[in-house]
Amino acid sequence: MERGKFEARLGKGCITRFAVAMLLLSATSAQLRYSISEEVNDGTAVGNLVKDLGLDKSTLKSRKYRVVSGGADPLFYVNESDGVLYVTRRIDREEVCAQSSVCLINVKTVLEAPLEVHNIAVEVLDINDHSPNFSEAEKILEISESVLPGARFQLKPARDLDSGQFSIQQYKLSQDDHFRLEVRDKEDDGKIPILVLKKSLDREAARSHSLLLTALDGGKPPKSGDMKIRVNVLDVNDNSPVFSMDVYSATLMENSPLGNTVVQVNATDLDDGQNGEIFFSFGNSVSSNIFSIFDINKSTGQITVKGHVDYEQKEKYEIEIQASDKGLAPLTAEKNVIIKIIDVNDNAPEIEITSFSSSIPEDSRPGTTVALISVNDLDSGLNGKVICSIGEEAPFSLLPSMQHNMFSLTHLEISESALSGARFQLQDARDPDSGLFSVQQYKLSQNDHFRLEIKDRGQDGKIPVLFLHKPLDREVARSHRLLLTAVDGGKPPKSGTMGIVINVLDVNDNMPVFTRESYTVELNENSPVGTTVIQVNATDKDEGLNGEVVYSFGDNVNNKLRKLFEIDTITGAITVKGLLDYEAKDRYEIDIKASDKGPVPLSTEKSVIIAVVDLNDNAPEIEVTSLSSAIPEDSKPGRTVALISVSDKDSGVNGKVICSIIDDVPFTLTPSLQENMFSIVTKSLLDREHKSKYEVTIIAKDAGEPALSVQKTISVTVSDVNDNNPEFSTNPYNFYVTENNVAGASLFSLNAFDYDEGDNAHISYKIPRSGAAHKTVTTFLNINSETGTIVALKSFDFETLKTFQFQVVATDSGTPSLSSNVTVNVFILDQNDNAPVILYPLSSNGSAEGVEEIPRNVNAGHLVTKVRAYDADIGYSGWLLFSLQEVTDHSLFGLDRYTGQIRTLRSFTETDEAEHKLVILVKDNGNVSLSATATVIVKLVEPKEAFAASDVKSAANDDEGNDVTFYLMITLGAVSVLFIISIIVLIAMQCSKSTDYSSKYLQETNYDGTLCHSIQYRSGDKRYIISGCLLACTPRS
Repeated sequence: MERGKFEARLGKGCITRFAVAMLLLSATSAQLRYSISEEVNDGTAVGNLVKDLGLDKSTLKSRKYRVVSGGADPLFYVNESDGVLYVTRRIDREEVCAQSSVCLINVKTVLEAPLEVHNIAVEVLDINDHSPNFSEAEKILEISESVLPGARFQLKPARDLDSGQFSIQQYKLSQDDHFRLEVRDKEDDGKIPILVLKKSLDREAARSHSLLLTALDGGKPPKSGDMKIRVNVLDVNDNSPVFSMDVYSATLMENSPLGNTVVQVNATDLDDGQNGEIFFSFGNSVSSNIFSIFDINKSTGQITVKGHVDYEQKEKYEIEIQASDKGLAPLTAEKNVIIKIIDVNDNAPEIEITSFSSSIPEDSRPGTTVALISVNDLDSGLNGKVICSIGEEAPFSLLPSMQHNMFSLTHLEISESALSGARFQLQDARDPDSGLFSVQQYKLSQNDHFRLEIKDRGQDGKIPVLFLHKPLDREVARSHRLLLTAVDGGKPPKSGTMGIVINVLDVNDNMPVFTRESYTVELNENSPVGTTVIQVNATDKDEGLNGEVVYSFGDNVNNKLRKLFEIDTITGAITVKGLLDYEAKDRYEIDIKASDKGPVPLSTEKSVIIAVVDLNDNAPEIEVTSLSSAIPEDSKPGRTVALISVSDKDSGVNGKVICSIIDDVPFTLTPSLQENMFSIVTKSLLDREHKSKYEVTIIAKDAGEPALSVQKTISVTVSDVNDNNPEFSTNPYNFYVTENNVAGASLFSLNAFDYDEGDNAHISYKIPRSGAAHKTVTTFLNINSETGTIVALKSFDFETLKTFQFQVVATDSGTPSLSSNVTVNVFILDQNDNAPVILYPLSSNGSAEGVEEIPRNVNAGHLVTKVRAYDADIGYSGWLLFSLQEVTDHSLFGLDRYTGQIRTLRSFTETDEAEHKLVILVKDNGNVSLSATATVIVKLVEPKEAFAASDVKSAANDDEGNDVTFYLMITLGAVSVLFIISIIVLIAMQCSKSTDYSSKYLQETNYDGTLCHSIQYRSGDKRYIISGCLLACTPRS
């Protein structure tokens, strides 16, 4: 009773208690743990289950000991002969468990009859059978030579299918002056190699660097995998063009034709691409009239004549030629080309009257200016020497002027990548004075980055050149303001100033920097698509495109993560793109890359850790791991029917499962030793005949809020046990069989049923042949063992056998078989198969003839004689009717229809004949009546003769009547004794019958309460009827 309550409590919920599990150890699973190495050969023994579980080896085959596998290709099997667990095929740990730290395979073994389940854990131990492998044989990196030391470049890690100590343990980098290796441990993602720049790159010194990255596992000896790394150094415009000659000089005849080549300059640039492509132009200090006289081919540097070259206009040209590269922030170099013009005497002197007094007073003193003239010959040398004279008669002779300095402002643009020592020629100052009073020196305002150099160009004066003393940094100062002062040689000196504004051109020399050291965020699973997870932010000190930051996932972010998340390239907002499932993964570490838009982008990476918060979004799951197809109805309470496992993919409280069986069924749940494993066991006795199939519904409900639940229904079939005896529909059977049946024909059928099914309900019939009485009766009976039809082997004669009794045994086909018997009472029904037999009159020769003498003087109604007849049949077939079939005179004699008495109808007359012949017809009452005839000869005699004869006959009749009465009494006594003996025998048989093979006999009277036989006859004046079970003599007159 206590156990029943205990099981009932267990049926209400699946709260696992260790004590309960120990009590139910026999009905639940035992926990074993084995370990094998991967890649062992087929048939390798794992463990002896018979020994370790304490099983009976002799019952393994009969109980069908086997491994229950959910997959089509099981890894293990149990040998039923020795009970040892073997490996079915080679096991690749990496295929079965991927890269799990512990590879544990749960194996369920099942024994039937009764169901017994054992859980075995097999740990597959890793061997170092895989080498580290990089996804790329060669990795090409492009790194700008402007990247500063300390820059990091994350590489794709190698993969090793092995786990634990046999996974990748370290990375090594070949020796190199510019790079070193850092390794970052990212737990689930393993070790990540990072290339760190330790020394600035110089593309002009080395265009590329070849490295070798080696991944090593922890094996002994270790296995390794290599990846070649080729670092292509991207050019930065850090080299100015360099002219091939220090000085370019040329002579040119004035009036040279247009297009005439004057000189060709050439320059080279060590940079690459557009940074190394050079184009030529005139310098910033070249005046506009030079542009009209000369032209320079941008590509070839060839200077040609473009306009009229006039020596008289200028005899020497010092033209500043600028060679510039095509970099984003072009670098330039200047070189002066000196062109000397050879004079040709192509100009006549010119006289110009600049001022003239049309009249002067006559009293003008000598030296009074009359007019101002200038004489000029544009040619040079002797060609330009002019001799002037005034006519000797004229009282006149011949006699020069200055301008002011100018203030101006100039702008320069210098890249911050310009190296120290770069020079930038400035426009020189002009002073109309000459000699000592011309420009003698330049002064530059005090600053940290620039110095001033002066180039003396002779007649062209002194040229100021700005010299870069210290590299510029745009991120420190976007511009610099300088003041250049030109000073002449006067006392006091005069000066002119020029403001110089230097705009520092940006170079992409700063990587983006994230605003936070770490990014960690929590996110609910199943968050809608588009939900913002977190926003990262990075800044870049550069400007323009170099300072514009775009965001992307790092190179190591796999496609699975890219399907779950996306990042806004502009804002850095990370949003949900796919379905987040805590059960698939509860934590994501995503590398976010911030890159600028420079021509050679610089980037930096930061990890964002997203912790997924579990929601109760998974209903529990019920798995039926083993189910008995049928359970015998005689199973005792506590027998295992099925093994189920429940699971919930959620975690914490959301993953706690409570399960129970609903509805009123004779089953309950008991916990297994293994967590979330339960056995469905019987809690009460079963009866297949009451209910042969149960639908058992298990409900599993988690503890989340709101709670989720699931139901699973399994069908439990109760198999039949041979626990029911066959039963006859009636006991006893009473059958009535008409006599004269056809031998071999079916008489009747018996029917028994069995509440069991199958062979247990398959019934066969037989008639037991034991005992003398049975042998006598059953020798002429046969029964169909399948149908229960009884056949008589001979015809029955009512007159010989009126009733008999036998037993039939019904036996099922179960093992062991059960049987029951029934008593069959057979009553023979009489047929009209016996013709009446004439008892009187009867002649000595046996014929039914007799002679009766009567006095002639008898009165009407005188009894002449009585015809006595007997019919062996009973009932109506035995009732006899008498009639006169033939008579000489119908008016003399009458016949009683029922008694057979012949009486006179009238008195005799003298005319009546002395002898009369009467033929009496005796007929029974059968459907087809049978008859017999008797002949009575009546002789009329005189009274005296008749009296004498009457006395004699009367005496004879009295004697005969007395004899008949005596015999009737003897018959009555004998029949009564036989009947009483039969009753006693039947009662004795009933009391002593076997319960295994017979049913109860119920005494039943005949259909009319008598034995089915009657005799009627007549003796003298008395009529007798013998009938019934107890013979009764009923006199009838």
